[in-house]
Amino acid sequence: MSGHSKWATTKHKKAVIDAKRGKLFAKMIKNIEVAARTGGADVSGNPTLFDAIQKAKKSSVPNKNIDSAVKRGAGLEAGGADYETIMYEGYGPNGVAVLIECLTDNRNRAASDVRVAMTRNGGSMADPGSVSYLFNRKGVVIVPKGELGEDDVLGAVLDAGAEEVNDLGESFEVLSEATDLVAVRTALQDAGIDYDSADANFVPTMQVELDEEGARKIFKLIDALEDSDDVQNVFANFDVSDEVMAKVDA
Repeated sequence: MSGHSKWATTKHKKAVIDAKRGKLFAKMIKNIEVAARTGGADVSGNPTLFDAIQKAKKSSVPNKNIDSAVKRGAGLEAGGADYETIMYEGYGPNGVAVLIECLTDNRNRAASDVRVAMTRNGGSMADPGSVSYLFNRKGVVIVPKGELGEDDVLGAVLDAGAEEVNDLGESFEVLSEATDLVAVRTALQDAGIDYDSADANFVPTMQVELDEEGARKIFKLIDALEDSDDVQNVFANFDVSDEVMAKVDA
């Protein structure tokens, strides 16, 4: 898990400061809108909305944009779109399994974007169910290290249902069952521990170890997929060692 998580976390940080910032903001706003539509505008009774807002604030999305998204989603302001979630499955280079989660108001456009990105970057689409069995839905909380040790984090979340704490370098990743996500996140808050994000993600059950060339190919594919406004998340079952990651970054 660590290779993919570390890469995703680092990439997210880079996106906040580079040209992809606008795209990242738009996807976070969409998440907030959908969460408000599904569970209402009151964050105290809508943990999904709470987490979506928290993540957006951590990434410096302006408060006025966040407030507007909540109002649009809850029907208090005009202009909200009717988004649906669609999952696509496929294989990338080196047989890496890829799950593509779309949030879209145009099913045909989303399907076309995903297919084009896959075929142009050495990937292929797969039938529903042929890839998803390689992943489990898990609660994933990213905690920045600061002065914290692994034992501090573990102590705070163990009784809340956390399964493991992984060291990602600059942060810790706390994994739990998806149903325990809110309890784990609340336990961190109660312990006074800050966190960057809390999401229900697809975590691979087995991984494909990649060399430098393989890593470059899969990163290129995921970048192409994420370039689509309809693609919300991409999950893949690759692992990349720190040594390979350093070469790719260089």
